[in-house]
Amino acid sequence: MSKASVYEAKTESFIQPILDSMNFELVDVEYVKEGGMNYLRAYIDKEGGITVDDCEVVARQMNEILDREDYIPDSYTFEVSSPGLGRPLKKEKDYVRNMNKEIEIRTYRAINKSKEFYGLLTAYDKDTVTITDEDGNETTFNKSDIALIRQALDF
Repeated sequence: MSKASVYEAKTESFIQPILDSMNFELVDVEYVKEGGMNYLRAYIDKEGGITVDDCEVVARQMNEILDREDYIPDSYTFEVSSPGLGRPLKKEKDYVRNMNKEIEIRTYRAINKSKEFYGLLTAYDKDTVTITDEDGNETTFNKSDIALIRQALDF
């Protein structure tokens, strides 16, 4: 398990009770290095969407825990954020929430000369994802071939 994975798992275990008490959902936690700085980010959501005030309340409570537990020896910035509209599907609940909704899939390698696919999410399991395009054609992808999967954005 990488250092980042350990930090992320510990952060999840500390932040989850805070979010449960507020009926918020933990979407993801990441520990990343960007531009020479380390960031610990928690992405949260709730029915109707997360506000800046929601993020601030969670950040304040979590900062107390981070200071007390001090399990990350590196210098870092802690951020709490909404996952945004284009958030990737990562967890079981993401797939459940997006069943029969328009999904965008990008693959690592071209399949039938394309790397981008759109369709309704009609099935998934631990290894595969199936979408149905507007013509009714079903395509099943191995999750290991998917670079990005998210709800399609209509503008």
